[in-house]
Amino acid sequence: MSSLRFRPLFEAMTLAVVAFAIHFVALRYFWSTWTDYWQYSIVTIYGFFFVCSVIIVLWLIRMKQRNIDSVGNTFMLFTCVKAAAAYVMLHPILQAHHPHVKFEKANFFAVFAIFLAIETIVSIRMLQKR
Repeated sequence: MSSLRFRPLFEAMTLAVVAFAIHFVALRYFWSTWTDYWQYSIVTIYGFFFVCSVIIVLWLIRMKQRNIDSVGNTFMLFTCVKAAAAYVMLHPILQAHHPHVKFEKANFFAVFAIFLAIETIVSIRMLQKR
């Protein structure tokens, strides 16, 4: 029973690792010199969002056990907090003036969108399994 309870966490982690592997390989082989001036490495960006997702999914699992009606509100609250933290992390990138800053911004937002999609899918699946 315990493994089923944490299945959403395993799903989120698996999807995140797959997304990271694809993104890392693509950056390494196609745009390796474009990442030289980045404020944060791709590992740091994924690490930040991975930790945020683990916290969000664990909290959603906890809320599902206590009161399933609060899962959606909890998801929205934590998503807003994560977006604010992401903006704080993004701010130095917005102030940067290196040749590939647009590419760095696009990658940051792509990672944000990937994790938002993962968390949304996991949350929807949790709510459907009433």
